Amino acid sequence: MMELSLISESVLLILLSLAEQPRHGYSILQDVEKMSDGRVKLSTGTLYGALRRLLDQDWIEQFEEEQSPRGRKAYRLTSTGRRNLQMEVDRMKRMTRLASLRVARKES
Repeated sequence: MMELSLISESVLLILLSLAEQPRHGYSILQDVEKMSDGRVKLSTGTLYGALRRLLDQDWIEQFEEEQSPRGRKAYRLTSTGRRNLQMEVDRMKRMTRLASLRVARKES
């Protein structure tokens, strides 16, 4: 199982993109760039490397889009992936709360 604390920003954005809806590769690239306000622009090599690791870890699954004329491959979160993503979001919330408290104490 992929260690949750080792999720990079790019992988987190890919998972968040797929949490909204299943997507094909180009759609993931566009959504990641949009979510990051243009700050994160994944190369196709980076994207497909991350997707391969997520597939290997059973966080996502690949399927053929039914309405695509060429049988384009798309990706969606598995129940394992959704659960692990939620755990990472919860961890980030705890860290943000802790950071806010620590910063507020220092400024007082």
